[in-house]
Amino acid sequence: MIPPSVLPIFGTVIDIFLLLILLVIGIVVIIIIAKVLLFVLPAAIVAAVVWFLTGYNLFWAGVAFLAVAVLSILKRK
Repeated sequence: MIPPSVLPIFGTVIDIFLLLILLVIGIVVIIIIAKVLLFVLPAAIVAAVVWFLTGYNLFWAGVAFLAVAVLSILKRK
């Protein structure tokens, strides 16, 4: 007979099922965050460049951000 301390501890079936559900939810959240970052990153870069070139004018940086965001949405369709 194998002593109890040597047996692998996997947990109950419910524990394993909950772990798998949490892993799936975590992967979905990571994918969503990555897609949002890839959508926002080009617009943020353009807005930062416009902000520096216009002497730190937030209005034109906002306009540039919105323009690039709208163009990227239209490009996807």
